[in-house]
Amino acid sequence: MKKSISSIPFILLAIFAIISIFIPLFSDFDGSSTYNWADISWLLIASALVLLMTPGLSFFYGGMVSKKNVISTMLQSFIATGLISAVWVVFGFSMAFGTSIGGIIGNPADFFFMRGINSHGPWSLAPTIPLLLFALFQMKFAIITPALVVGATAERIRFTSYVLFMLLFSIFIYCPLAHWTWHPDGILFKMGVLDFAGGTVVHISAGCAALAGAIVLKRRAVHMRREETKPARVPYVLLGTGLLWFGWFGFNAGSALAANSLAVSAFATTNTASAVAGLSWIFFDALRGRKPSALGFCIGAVVGLVAITPGAGFVGVPQSFFIGFIAAICSNLAVYWKGKTTIDDTLDVFPCHGIGGIVGMLLTGVFANKKINAAGNDGLLYGGTDFFFTQLLGCVIVVVFSTIMGFILFKVVDLIHPMRVTDLEEQTGLDITQHDESL
Repeated sequence: MKKSISSIPFILLAIFAIISIFIPLFSDFDGSSTYNWADISWLLIASALVLLMTPGLSFFYGGMVSKKNVISTMLQSFIATGLISAVWVVFGFSMAFGTSIGGIIGNPADFFFMRGINSHGPWSLAPTIPLLLFALFQMKFAIITPALVVGATAERIRFTSYVLFMLLFSIFIYCPLAHWTWHPDGILFKMGVLDFAGGTVVHISAGCAALAGAIVLKRRAVHMRREETKPARVPYVLLGTGLLWFGWFGFNAGSALAANSLAVSAFATTNTASAVAGLSWIFFDALRGRKPSALGFCIGAVVGLVAITPGAGFVGVPQSFFIGFIAAICSNLAVYWKGKTTIDDTLDVFPCHGIGGIVGMLLTGVFANKKINAAGNDGLLYGGTDFFFTQLLGCVIVVVFSTIMGFILFKVVDLIHPMRVTDLEEQTGLDITQHDESL
């Protein structure tokens, strides 16, 4: 029985590989008078930068867990580069950006196996680049989002079960949210919700699903005993933070979808918020009597990157300074308060990505200004009261949807293939028991 179940992924992959042979080809769309070669060059670079974030995340997470779980934690994130890439090509992009079905989801048949995408013409909101390039850029967002959830369930989840969760997360959480938020016919887009590069679609969705996963999987033995576990490799965390920070320029500045002044502005706000948030975290720790740590600066810097993501192309550089400062404090306090509960979010995904994303979305509603981006809106500070409440409502919708759907998906996966490793496997470590590998 176990062997037959383990053969299903290979059989499915083989079926899709055979189907791909028979997908008809179409001539390329002649965009010589439409495309901008500088925009194409920048988006190719930005796509590569965003992909670099996923191995960066693997190092970031892998360095923080115990030594017996480093490889398993890193692979759980890194495997998304393969799994979600395949899903995105087959039907994921169509579900996110295909012809809208009631503003809820795209038609999965529109670009099945990217069929005919080269002859379709450019995306309406990215008219100067080929649609295929837009699809590739968006693919990297789809890859890293389920990889973020790994940090909450680390050290106690079966690898095969998590792969199944990633697949379901992409279909039932990520693609709908991407459609709602970034498709012109999506329900959040039509409401006027602004999310420049993924505050809701990526970080709030992953943070809330992570919280649900931590609740479903329950606590690790070390957590129940209140044992302090030391990070396995702090240099890995530093390396991962550097890769994330570097890749995030593609994440945010690339979301301008052109090589223009808006991309420059998003680049500047991204760096400023991250720098200030890293300092804010360790200075706030020092204020509370703690020693400044490499781990603290790294976590703070990532929180700053998370918080500026929704507003990177809507707020000014001075305001990004405040966003980084306050987001780090909010997440720091959330980590402290979570530590007083029985919730075992191993690497604080919800306090950092969930809370960071929420803070960023709400502060976009405060600081957004049409002087930065005419396609945006004016925030609360500039008289945009209605827009602020639109951001708040959009935030609530995404939090509720991601938490409930994440809980359901974890429960469903657990019924199909038990997610929690045995007590002996947890004690031995997942590197050996799941992968037969070790540092």
